[in-house]
Amino acid sequence: MANRERNRKILLELVKQPGNSRCADCGAADPEWASYKLGVFVCLNCSGIHRSLSSRVKSIKLDFWEDELVEFMKSNGNDGVRASYEKAVPPYYYQPQENDCGVLREQWIRAKYERMEFTGETKYPPISYTTGFYEGMLWKKGKDNAQFLKRKFVLSEREFTLIYYNKENETKGPKAVISIKDLNANFQPEKIGHPHGLQITYQENDHTRNLYVYHERAEEIVAWYNAIRAARYAYLKTAYPTGSDEELIPKITRNYLKEGYMEKTGPLQKEPFKKRWFVLDSEKRKLFYYKGMLDAEEIGVIFIGTESNGYAVKDCVPKNTRGNKWRCGVLVETPERQFVFMCEKERDQREWLNALRQVLSRPMAPQDYTTEANINSKR
Repeated sequence: MANRERNRKILLELVKQPGNSRCADCGAADPEWASYKLGVFVCLNCSGIHRSLSSRVKSIKLDFWEDELVEFMKSNGNDGVRASYEKAVPPYYYQPQENDCGVLREQWIRAKYERMEFTGETKYPPISYTTGFYEGMLWKKGKDNAQFLKRKFVLSEREFTLIYYNKENETKGPKAVISIKDLNANFQPEKIGHPHGLQITYQENDHTRNLYVYHERAEEIVAWYNAIRAARYAYLKTAYPTGSDEELIPKITRNYLKEGYMEKTGPLQKEPFKKRWFVLDSEKRKLFYYKGMLDAEEIGVIFIGTESNGYAVKDCVPKNTRGNKWRCGVLVETPERQFVFMCEKERDQREWLNALRQVLSRPMAPQDYTTEANINSKR
């Protein structure tokens, strides 16, 4: 008969080992669950996905473990299992982290263990996101209304373009031909109101344009996301031929550092405050603001430089203001003017200050000066 306490101690020692001390799937620290079918240690969130795959999951602290299952865990572990199931993960494939949305983590786990996409075996037909060409129907939000309609999208890695059509009849030509050069994609399920919601952002003339899309099937929307990442990776390899994967992969797609509502007043700081949706893109050093969180185009954009170049961020209590319902102030100083924003709660104020200071403290790259000049020239 298995010794319950002895086996528990063995598992607790195993999970402290460097390879096992983080979740095998999302990297969360101190996993307390294990798949005794695969031999990996996982966090609570990932354990639920494994359970849905009939992967046989137990708590390493609370459940009873038979001797043979403990031996199986000892002979496997996260590093050994990864060597088999993650042997050939494409460099552009997004490997989700602890705080990523559920659809990304679920499809990563299913791709690894259920569909076995990364074992290095040649698959025919090839996996869709690896082909350099992807097309299909996505539900897209209208530019000026909240209605989602089915639209055809075509992604070409060879042309470095993403095209979409307003009608199923393609003879009238595409509604937009989007260059992969300036494209970004990130999951926004809560913002879009769908668990598979994806935001696609690109440059259109002098504005940043947002598309909000989703697909009913989780596997399909994640395939679209990784197909976009594959095309972006191919573009970056062409644009920066000497760049290493370590340098290029973080540039493929990015999540925004901070998003949320603040109130904003005008340049004289006497105008009525108006509620606006703000998005901080730390890589581009841009703070965008919109009327609403699902707007297609921004109202304005503020460049966030460094202190040595005349920029500053601080909390404030503005005077002579009217119309503001919120009381927690954020002051952004640029060489041209001051911007005053109001947050609803002190926590929001603190988070915005921390996020803006994080950008402020990072040295400017040569391309940042070009971005700064372009933004200032439009004022």
